Amino acid sequence: MTTLLELHNIKVQAEKTTILEVDELTVNNSEVLVLLGPNGAGKSTLLQVAAGLKKPTSGKVYFSNQQNLSDLEFRRKVSTVFQSPLLLNDTVENNIASGLKFRGLHKKEINQKVQYWMDQLHILPIAKRQAKVLSGGEAQRVSLARAFCLETKLMLMDEPFSALDNPTRQGLLDDLRTILMRTNQTCIYVTHDLEEALSVGDRVAVLLNGKIHQVSQTQEVFSHPSNPEVAAFMGVDNIIPGNVFGLDNNLLQIQADHTIFEAVGDIAIGTQVYICLRPEDITLFNDDQILKPSSARNHVSCQITQIINQGPFMRVQLKSGFSLTALVTSRSVKEMGLEVGKTVLAVFKASAIHLISSGKIQ
Repeated sequence: MTTLLELHNIKVQAEKTTILEVDELTVNNSEVLVLLGPNGAGKSTLLQVAAGLKKPTSGKVYFSNQQNLSDLEFRRKVSTVFQSPLLLNDTVENNIASGLKFRGLHKKEINQKVQYWMDQLHILPIAKRQAKVLSGGEAQRVSLARAFCLETKLMLMDEPFSALDNPTRQGLLDDLRTILMRTNQTCIYVTHDLEEALSVGDRVAVLLNGKIHQVSQTQEVFSHPSNPEVAAFMGVDNIIPGNVFGLDNNLLQIQADHTIFEAVGDIAIGTQVYICLRPEDITLFNDDQILKPSSARNHVSCQITQIINQGPFMRVQLKSGFSLTALVTSRSVKEMGLEVGKTVLAVFKASAIHLISSGKIQ
């Protein structure tokens, strides 16, 4: 796979404070790279550097192995979609055509491209409508059509759907994913939302506090975060420090507080680790319930400290020398009679645990 964009030793400072520091980042042709991180992590700053809209304090940006492209040369190779659609006070079709007109294309070619992308984004029926009366979702579809119309080598999207309601957002994500797969459009997509990252990304770069902590295939980042900070951001509520002390039946034995965990892994005995366990991978049983034989080897007796309503699911906070969080259905909470103070058994498989080595040997 060939590389389209490379960033090397990028540093951005504001009043002598470093707000972005990226040693290396590459974007391959035909891939969607998601920049994922919380608000204030530096995602938009990194996107502006990639777009040539912000000059880094130091570092180099290469586009198709070329450095120091003129602003005009670079801008012609890049299109952008922002959270705000930034539409002209004109009709839908004229907004979509605006970038093509600036590039001097013939009217017939402009009309063909505009009609095609309005059809792809399901906005042909509103072609003559004024931008000022569009809904948020319609306006963002126009913004997407305007960007795709330009057929640039690289597309940059900065939180394009974050201001939309969930049904509208999901519909746009579905259409965008289909278009990106069909066109092989190279794209950098900025978001703080895990669902969006999983939905559109081929690879994910996790950005925390101005630095990239992990760059991997999307599912790899979700399943195997590289450090506790990435794990916490990726929704791993349970991160428990422990120590590998043995091996039994090809399973690592890890002690955390007074509890012994069994996990799959290849980590040296004596290594201090972080036990990462997703709430949805924990099954709760009443402590007096007779359990059927299963492959779930970890059984932890816990006391419920809090139950948080999340609609169809309940987040159950547990205590057992360390804190645990389980995600169970509202129906299960009712059927089991779960309540604060009750003792339950938290059960999960050895394969559900992801171990992160601290690099320290005890």
